[in-house]
Amino acid sequence: MDPGFGSRRESPRPSWAVSNGTRRSSSPSCDLLMEKLVFVGPGRVGLSLAHALVLSEGRVSVTVVGRHPDPPEHALFRDGLAEYRFGLERPQEGTTAVLLTVPDEALAEVSVALAEWGDAPRGCAVFHCSGALGADPLAPLHARGYAVGTLHPLEAIPLAMVGADRLRGAFFALSGEPDALFAARRLVSLLSGQAISVPTSRRPLYHAAAVMASNYVVLLLHEATRLFEQAGVSRKEAEEALTGLAQGALENVAKLGVDRALTGPLIRGDVETIALHLRTLEPEDARLYAELGRRGLAWVGARLPEGSVDELTKLFDRYS
Repeated sequence: MDPGFGSRRESPRPSWAVSNGTRRSSSPSCDLLMEKLVFVGPGRVGLSLAHALVLSEGRVSVTVVGRHPDPPEHALFRDGLAEYRFGLERPQEGTTAVLLTVPDEALAEVSVALAEWGDAPRGCAVFHCSGALGADPLAPLHARGYAVGTLHPLEAIPLAMVGADRLRGAFFALSGEPDALFAARRLVSLLSGQAISVPTSRRPLYHAAAVMASNYVVLLLHEATRLFEQAGVSRKEAEEALTGLAQGALENVAKLGVDRALTGPLIRGDVETIALHLRTLEPEDARLYAELGRRGLAWVGARLPEGSVDELTKLFDRYS
């Protein structure tokens, strides 16, 4: 465990700590279920993960805890697949895991609030789903006997309504105590997912890489769409065309590996085409293009003629 676990943090009881009872319940009896799960925070990740698990082939019971009297509009509650509770309380005996699916900045507050409800149910683990943080925010719950860890789905979930499909077969980054890791791997197995271990000290690096591979791809597509529009293509056509282009690039990576998937003027050492691009682009766009080109040149430069590398280096430096 990380040093510092073992002392309970004291604070005034926040709004999360107030329980007002069940608003809607139609879950089956938990006595026969292998996994009895509590999700704190009915956001995109929480609802998607809960939905995916309850639809898995395992025996799963789900309770979702929120700060509003009524549950959100979601198939979990509409179809009677989960129970919704308003306000925190101590998890029932037999609960196998609690998942804190709240924003990163709320983790410490929610951990303190849940810890104030008493000791952990026997054998219960608690996870948060942050990609960047280790288990440190869960220290108050560790002091209460919970096995603490992290369970981050390496998947882009834009909407809670579609997230369950994305999570089946997904990768999950885990860290934490042995008992928590054991429980996390059970959940990943229910989703036919793949677990990867990321040490606490390297989770910010892991999460930065995930942001670049997912969120920043969308940002680059936004920039490319804007340039297509400047070239006279409608936004609808631009999005459709560029999405297809990006999907093709990703398919190349999947089939060939990232080292063999790069195409275009950079890997050809086509100085004239790249120079034309940079002359045509507005200064801000040229700087972005040049910086990406510099990174690419550092990667593939050894495959290009020496003269091309020198010319491209000077060209990118001029516009950076």
